Amino acid sequence: MPRVAPSAFRFVPLLLASIVFSSPAWASCAPEAGQEQQEPAQTAPAPQAPSAAAPAAAQADDAGTEARAALAAIGRLDDADTALSLAADGAALYEREAVKLDGYAYCSQAVELAEKGEFRESARAASKALHIALQTGNKDLLGKAYRDLAIAFNYAGQLERAEQFADLALKYPGLNPTQVDGPARKVIGDVRTRQGRYDEAIASYEEAQRGSSDRFRPLVDASLANALILSGDLARARSTLDGLAEPADARQRAQLQRTRGRLLLAENKPAEALALYQALANAPADGDEDFYRAWALDGMSKSQAALGDEADAAKSLDQAIDVFDRARSQFRSDEFKMGLFSDLQNVFERAIRMHSKLGQPALAFDISERSRSRALLDAVAGRAELKGDAGKALDAASLQKMLQPDEVVVAYHALPDRLMAWVLSSDGVREAAFPVALKRDDLARLVDAYRDALIKLNPNAAKIGDQIGQLLLAPLGIEAGKRIVIIPHGPLHYLPFQALRLDGKYLIERNPISIAPSISIAARLAERTPTVAAQLLAFGNPTIDPNVADPLPGAEREVHELSQQFPGAKLFFKDEANKTNFTANAPQSRLVHIAAHAMADTLDPLHSKVLLADEHGQPNYLEAKDVLGMDLGNVAMIALSACESGLGRVDNGDEVLGFTRSFLSAGTSTLLASLWPVSDAATEKLMTTLYADLAKGEEVQDAMRDAQRTVMANPETSHPFYWAPFNLIGNWRLKVAK
Repeated sequence: MPRVAPSAFRFVPLLLASIVFSSPAWASCAPEAGQEQQEPAQTAPAPQAPSAAAPAAAQADDAGTEARAALAAIGRLDDADTALSLAADGAALYEREAVKLDGYAYCSQAVELAEKGEFRESARAASKALHIALQTGNKDLLGKAYRDLAIAFNYAGQLERAEQFADLALKYPGLNPTQVDGPARKVIGDVRTRQGRYDEAIASYEEAQRGSSDRFRPLVDASLANALILSGDLARARSTLDGLAEPADARQRAQLQRTRGRLLLAENKPAEALALYQALANAPADGDEDFYRAWALDGMSKSQAALGDEADAAKSLDQAIDVFDRARSQFRSDEFKMGLFSDLQNVFERAIRMHSKLGQPALAFDISERSRSRALLDAVAGRAELKGDAGKALDAASLQKMLQPDEVVVAYHALPDRLMAWVLSSDGVREAAFPVALKRDDLARLVDAYRDALIKLNPNAAKIGDQIGQLLLAPLGIEAGKRIVIIPHGPLHYLPFQALRLDGKYLIERNPISIAPSISIAARLAERTPTVAAQLLAFGNPTIDPNVADPLPGAEREVHELSQQFPGAKLFFKDEANKTNFTANAPQSRLVHIAAHAMADTLDPLHSKVLLADEHGQPNYLEAKDVLGMDLGNVAMIALSACESGLGRVDNGDEVLGFTRSFLSAGTSTLLASLWPVSDAATEKLMTTLYADLAKGEEVQDAMRDAQRTVMANPETSHPFYWAPFNLIGNWRLKVAK
């Protein structure tokens, strides 16, 4: 059976006319003293699991049949994080608890964990409260559990789910409605603000004001003020802000000052805004000085630009980025409480624009690289320790010296209104000129639509690949035969560049290619691990609950076949293909191959998981956060022969923090990971060809190219669905000693 995992196949409108696609502390948990909570619960309506349509095969052959089967099983996995599935998860988690707590205690845990940025753990705690509420008929607890799920998903930026759970919470206001009504309506207002639907946001905040406790209402007022500023209702924003009492917490006072600065700039009072931001920079909030000083410098830059002082504006912005590099990385719930939803990447984007406009491509490239490093730090947010130089960026001059004459780096950066790219070689760095200003939202739709076409085996895939290749690759002006390292950004992380076409050929036919989340990381890995011993550790067809996913006999065959190239290989199958054996053996191995199911976690990518075998009758999966805690500096390559192992979550910044960054940050030199549910037979052929070439001493970039072209050469698997899902990530120069 094929490897499958949760996936959302979205149908998007036409983007290009020439392309035709076929079809918290801030929310109390316990009831007030003397209140009873034993009313019978009415089970809340839960979204049902969507059924995944099987792709339409290009022809009725065995390969097409298998491709349809590859997607058919997604339906039962695709309902993750609905009310129904979370209640089931809560029941399982609660049964495994050694010490079972009161439902309100789990509710309190959920808020506390969300405040720390532990979104998946927060959802798990709330799901246990949800289970208890449904079992005991406690409607008061039910509303609070839904409220806390709304808060966790809101903090995580999962807006659709946040709104769904807020709506469910409002159905169960409980014995003290202010504990549910105000927070739930504020979540809906937050969602509308982040969607740019400001009138609706204002209406939701107004409802939240009426339904809030005296303690909670000032946070609603602050969020309302920000929404009013964004909507252009400056007079009302001013009266709302002027009516707010100064918060006791120093960090909330600093956030309120930032809001006042925003209002002054909106009121066209840049001199007053500059004075306010200067004062904030000189006296940042205690305990987090660098972070608040950096935002003050950003405000100074905006004020100076509004005053026409471009030189000082540039200086302040560069200083802001320098200070952000020093600032601690942690989740700051105060920003969400005050309705700011600050995106640090906007600061880097403004600096990139500035240096591009000034004709300084190397500096613009450097800032882009620094933004990637900062995105990694913010994604981990203090929850794991990054090893070595994983969070540090190299500048263009240093990287240029590390490149060989036949190597080219292409670094993309998706700004809100246009796509930028730099081509870096041993000769220097230049900025590409795109004839079409492709907006980030349009780029995301384009990537979605092309992936949808590939996954559904659209027979026009080659034509579509030609058109996207002209859009994204042709302006780069890279010669055929050059080795290319692609640094994607934003939605481009989900694009199979190997399946784009140029000069009538797929890119993988024209150029050896690899991917890296940051060229700084990839270059260091390439220098550190040029050649390694032929020592293989492999896991195949782990035994897991059949209600979770199907067995993978093809994965077992795959491991047996590729291991023939590596005498002495250590192999684990079925029950033995478990996390215990992985953690015991992987750090000492050079090549690690895992043929299993994988699941991306969009709520909290650090909880993305490879489904290794159940142990002692319980799931014991390998999560990305487990990988970050390991020392894999000895591992030259890990191949995740699993579906969607390369997917994490990309917001406006540039981080796919699933397994990609986790393995690289743990020290792994090279990673193979997939972008969509894969065909078992095609993957078996690709992997065995790849390992055979590695065993012969081929560089991994050449081995990957040969493997993909071998699958492509079979008429039954010539469609990119079969050969294009896997990305080669990290050290593109890796060789295995014969």
